Amino acid sequence: MGHAAEGHAADGHDPDEAPALHERLDLRMPLLGAAAWLGSLAASLTTGRVLAAVLISSAAAGATLAVRRRAARVAVAALLLVALAAAGVTAFRAERTAHNPVAVLAGEGAAVTVVGTVASDPHTVQGGFADQVVWRLAVGRVTGRGQTLELRAQVLVLAGADRARPALGAQVEVHGRLVTADDDREVSALLKASGDPRTSRRPDVWWRGAGAVRQALRDSVARRPADQRALVPALVDGDDAAVDPELQEAFRTTGLTHLLAVSGTNLTLVVGFLLVLARWAGVRGRWLHLVAAAGIVGFVLMARTEPSVLRAAVMGSIGLLAMGTAGRHKALRALGGSVVVLVLLDPTLAVSAGFALSVLATGGILLLAPAWRDALGRWLPRWLAEAVAVPAAAQLACTPLVAALSGQVSLVAVVANLLVAPVVGPATVLGLAGGLLTLVWAPVGQVAGTLASWCVAWVITVAEHGAALPTAAIGWGTGPVALAALTASTVAIALVGPRLLRNPITSLVLAALLVVAVLARPPRLGWPPDGWLLVACDVGQGDALAVAAGPHTAVVIDAGPDARAVDRCLDRLGVERVPVAVLTHFHADHVDGIEGALGGREVGGVWTTRLQDPPGGVREVVDAAAEAGVRPEEVAQGRTFAVGQARFQVLWPPADQAERGPGDGSTANEASVVLLVETGGLRLLLTGDIEPEGQQALARLWPGLEVDVLKLPHHGSAHQDEEWLRSLHARDVLVSVGADNDYGHPAASAMEPLERDGAALYRTDQDGDLAVVVDGGEPEVVTSR
Repeated sequence: MGHAAEGHAADGHDPDEAPALHERLDLRMPLLGAAAWLGSLAASLTTGRVLAAVLISSAAAGATLAVRRRAARVAVAALLLVALAAAGVTAFRAERTAHNPVAVLAGEGAAVTVVGTVASDPHTVQGGFADQVVWRLAVGRVTGRGQTLELRAQVLVLAGADRARPALGAQVEVHGRLVTADDDREVSALLKASGDPRTSRRPDVWWRGAGAVRQALRDSVARRPADQRALVPALVDGDDAAVDPELQEAFRTTGLTHLLAVSGTNLTLVVGFLLVLARWAGVRGRWLHLVAAAGIVGFVLMARTEPSVLRAAVMGSIGLLAMGTAGRHKALRALGGSVVVLVLLDPTLAVSAGFALSVLATGGILLLAPAWRDALGRWLPRWLAEAVAVPAAAQLACTPLVAALSGQVSLVAVVANLLVAPVVGPATVLGLAGGLLTLVWAPVGQVAGTLASWCVAWVITVAEHGAALPTAAIGWGTGPVALAALTASTVAIALVGPRLLRNPITSLVLAALLVVAVLARPPRLGWPPDGWLLVACDVGQGDALAVAAGPHTAVVIDAGPDARAVDRCLDRLGVERVPVAVLTHFHADHVDGIEGALGGREVGGVWTTRLQDPPGGVREVVDAAAEAGVRPEEVAQGRTFAVGQARFQVLWPPADQAERGPGDGSTANEASVVLLVETGGLRLLLTGDIEPEGQQALARLWPGLEVDVLKLPHHGSAHQDEEWLRSLHARDVLVSVGADNDYGHPAASAMEPLERDGAALYRTDQDGDLAVVVDGGEPEVVTSR
């Protein structure tokens, strides 16, 4: 990047002119990469006759244009043919994945024995009643339904948390039942394991070595505080399993999420460090290329050969290339060529958000950062200008996609990245050194690990304090109009940015306005709607509701899985007093955010279900209540109370409900507190996660019950009593559910009967916060998006 900029001044161009305005860039390969990406994306999103028509017309147009020898026509023909090739490969790959013999057996629910190679590290995911272990298996042989098949396919293995966890790279034999993988373009089926996998061959030596380094890295920071010992492995090799969800949310808000995943930056730092060592040891010339190649391979093995890691390795290699002579031009060509190759080898990348963000960030740095750096360099030191320009360019290029994924635009991302930049490199290098040295002599490795943890402590401080700013991020719609407007604004900023930044006064004024915007809490324009009665907060995969009970006052029902998310929702509603917080049951997705609901607010009481299970959730609620100065109180059927204009009646659980459960939370849903709320002339039914047996009991206890608004039980799980739900005749149904959750919520079988009866359904994953208001005596739902 630097060599290219210096060369222009030497060529006699006006040094005051931003290089991006006159530099002639070769964009042919980037355009080919875009064509391949769009072709694959089109094939991923269309099927059947539409796709066939696109392919045929593209081929015909390409062939027609190729006959003409004019350069422009040949270029257009090349773009069309590359798009055609990518679309064809994508369609073929999707067909092979969806209709191979493994997928056919899955459609039949066949019991099988599968032999294959473990292709990913097993990791734990939360299930409805118990945790599960998930890992990917590259299948080589399948035996079932009286036949043995030799083939290549990918399946996702689901096993109980108490099952053995095979090592990455091991060849194993697994017994279980195949089921269809819903809308998963990467695997042919899900395999529900019925026993422990049997290892028939150990992992190869390189996998064992990489695993040893990963474990040594964790050991080198084992004595550090929890957040630090979790973040060092995440920073070095993407091992983020132990990172606290609240810290992850803080990283998302401040635009630092890329530090929690394997990125091109990781590889650039690690391989760059190896090259420095090699030069210090006297290695020169082409041997340095061999060192770099060995470093890239070693990094991939340590971080695992998953698509995200391979993508990061490619982007990191491009970053290394950009450091050389004429690096910007070479890197642009490499970026375009890499996109073409990667999409052809793995078409699923076309719909991968991680891949898109990596490409956009790399492209932004290569295309935008030089001009921004040189504009700032007119009045700032060059090192500082580059330190500001690089994260700003990367963040700007990714902004529309980040908004589409998260529904928000971070205002502190550039500053946060600038503040942590000085320690990211040392933390990564010291963390890797700590792992390697621990293999040789643990005390020395722990010293390096401690130094790395001191560096990440600063990163954690920036993330937490940045996310706590009043307007660290602003909500943004995810609809086509909102995203089109944001994209147009992004393009405009990219074009005019260098002209604005070359003037110090203009730059400082813009910086001051941004500071004011971040520090000042903006007025609520349109949200919440006037006269709101109930709000279902968008807190991810969980429940958090607020019932209006007076000025700045609300009764809170459940607190979701994330303290920061529920706190922000209540802040948006202006809630300062919580007379009562009701926890319907003690599952994590209803109580883990309790500190966010109670912290910093005047709290009158905390009421809970009678069943004190699971114990972890109970302890969390007791501790949070004590912090708020109250003690939890159990409630049961028959309890009534009023706060402000709202009247509450507890319909469930019964007064003789047991207080002790099995300890694993498996009976907690059935013990959910069910509330009937009357407010503003409406009847609202808030159902927690009550199961069909409890729903049937409610039908017997409260025959003829009808309501205006229903909070659908258990996030729209398929496990419902359809007859009871329909008998409520709710006009509006609210579904608290997280985007892309692992449980299949909400299920079509739960929603479609209500829709057929004329109910309007609203989902927090699609609509954001859901507010119930009264319009002409009838309920109306207003969404934050």
